[in-house]
Amino acid sequence: MKIFFENISNKFQKIFESINKKTRLSEKDIEQTLNDVKNTFLDADVNLEVARNFIKKIKEKIINQNIINSLTPSQHIIKFVNDELVNDLGSIQSKLSFSNNLTIYMMVGLQGSGKTTHACKLAVYLKKINKKVMLVACDIYRPAAVNQLKILGENNNVFVFFKENKSPVEIAELSTEYALKNNFDCVLIDTAGRLNVDENMMNELKEIKRKVWPQEIFLVVDSMMGQEAANVAKDFNNTVGIDSVIMTKLDSDTKGGSILSITSVTKKPIKFIGTGEKVSDLEEFFPDRIASRILGMGDVVGVIEKIEKNIDIKKTVKTFTKKDFDLQDFYDQMQSLKKLGSSKNFMSMIPGFSQMIGKSQLDDKAFFRNSAIILSMTPKERANPDIINGPRKKRISLGSGQKINDVNILLKKFNDFKKILKMFGNNKKSIFDMFGK
Repeated sequence: MKIFFENISNKFQKIFESINKKTRLSEKDIEQTLNDVKNTFLDADVNLEVARNFIKKIKEKIINQNIINSLTPSQHIIKFVNDELVNDLGSIQSKLSFSNNLTIYMMVGLQGSGKTTHACKLAVYLKKINKKVMLVACDIYRPAAVNQLKILGENNNVFVFFKENKSPVEIAELSTEYALKNNFDCVLIDTAGRLNVDENMMNELKEIKRKVWPQEIFLVVDSMMGQEAANVAKDFNNTVGIDSVIMTKLDSDTKGGSILSITSVTKKPIKFIGTGEKVSDLEEFFPDRIASRILGMGDVVGVIEKIEKNIDIKKTVKTFTKKDFDLQDFYDQMQSLKKLGSSKNFMSMIPGFSQMIGKSQLDDKAFFRNSAIILSMTPKERANPDIINGPRKKRISLGSGQKINDVNILLKKFNDFKKILKMFGNNKKSIFDMFGK
């Protein structure tokens, strides 16, 4: 699993480390830094014009505030870059909009962007905020597209509307009539995509828009497209008109250039990002948090929210404060933490964490390896790890398919973790603080 924006954040960290070493920055130093920033953007597949405009704005701030004579010039530059990045990404979080009666959302995008999957993800998100949601299958061209949406809807208890032998425009119209009669709050229309933007697709989308008057039109964009994503967004915006963007496959995008390009070119907000394959892997888009992650500064608020959303904190604290905390408890907590998603991506949200412990330790393979080792132990061994001697280690090693050294490493980590828990003692408040409560 790749870390979000890994390439670009690593390069920004190196740039900032370089200028932080200097108490004074010459004009040459500043020029070099700005050139490095521009090249970092270009390497991340940011649109060339967007990169040039970004550097131009930073230069203007440097000149206007005369930071060369400042006591902390490097901190000024870092702040300028961060502030401008936040500004280009949208400044503040853009919330979903709802109508007073039936709210209609229209999903548009190219084929393969993840449009159908993210229509379902958005439906699940709306269900969680107590909306009665209906999905509408208007992609009658792609083989199995309707069935795909029906299966997704069935698996997530979301009703899917479809009418045989009807055009996409007719299906969209009929769906709104059905939704009003059956007291639905929200309708999500999944429209057809194409391999490339074409006139027929755009005309159909414009006709659906004219007939149902959607509250918002979401453009679903594959983040792996890089700066081409901006061109696609521009075409959709100029021809059909879009209101907001959902960026998909952020769990695979280590570059990050598509996000900056698309917001700068279209001036339309990104409202959600897709961060994995599960329907729950849809996150609200916060410009300041994404900017912080791109610059390698982490996302502490995001960490706390992930923990609160996925983990029963009270139950976890109760387990950690047990006097007889054992390997079974350790395994259960590992399973609980897995709900937070990829360990690499989660830990990358904590500022400086990957640098502190090394990227090799942020490996999901270690989770599966440790799980296999613990599951190869007897209940007695999990409850009493001290009895695990040489012969037992050999049996556990063979049973789990792992090396004896891996068994030793796991037992050491467990003992180290127990020592940390003893430092907290029975102070539940301290452990609550550890989880951001």
